[in-house]
Amino acid sequence: MDHVIDPHTEAVVNGLRPLRSPGRDQGTGPAGDGHAAAGPRRAEEAGPRSGAPARAALLVLADGRFPAGGHAHSGGAEAAVRAGRLGDARDLAEFCRGRLHTAGLTAAGLAAAAAAGLDPLALDASADARTPSPALRASARRLGRQLMRAARATWPSPELDALARALPKGAHQPVVLGLTARAAGLGPEDAAHCAVYESVGGPATAAVRLLSLDPFEATAVLARLAPDMDRIASRAVTAAREAAERGTDALPAASAPLLDITAEQHAAWPVRLFAS
Repeated sequence: MDHVIDPHTEAVVNGLRPLRSPGRDQGTGPAGDGHAAAGPRRAEEAGPRSGAPARAALLVLADGRFPAGGHAHSGGAEAAVRAGRLGDARDLAEFCRGRLHTAGLTAAGLAAAAAAGLDPLALDASADARTPSPALRASARRLGRQLMRAARATWPSPELDALARALPKGAHQPVVLGLTARAAGLGPEDAAHCAVYESVGGPATAAVRLLSLDPFEATAVLARLAPDMDRIASRAVTAAREAAERGTDALPAASAPLLDITAEQHAAWPVRLFAS
């Protein structure tokens, strides 16, 4: 399948409001929304507030058993299987590589920026602009709402509470993921790695169910993609640092039009195994 990186899909969304990390003299903004009233910080100043405990939190957050609802979504794999573009482990590798360099990069940039303390409402608007498919926007908000429930129960945070109040129908999942990482004491790098892994881990798991694919083969696909995942996460973190200075225009806006098209088709199916 073809994948296109289209920087022209970026929307201009400025007016970021940097936040303090929770637990570090957390204040309350003039609107009483739990945001700190302090001045801006550079993105690289945000990060884990502890060593080993924060790394253990990353394992909890990235665990497929974390009740964030991702198991119900295939990341476009179900539509690709029906269309005949995904039929074996080799196809899965190409499908996941395409998602990683497009949807994965975009999600990782948003997650890293949220973990770094950029305004989550501005990031949510940026996520909307980077998601042309209404079906995918709805799925992203549904996943964000589910992740928000799990995150607030696991790592209570004034910032998560404020975002939940501001967007009661759900924020985009990558934005919630980054804010969750922040609440757990993790940094932008951790959030980016979570996002890139989710972008390929979901389709790989779905392919096992859809194709009766050998799970060992699916896992091998993910393992071979690991170097690419590291590179994409690093690009996302660099972009998040730039966004702290220049605004959300600096974040990746890589697109995969075929995923957008098939998402709309998938949403209209009367019977399907996955929600997206």
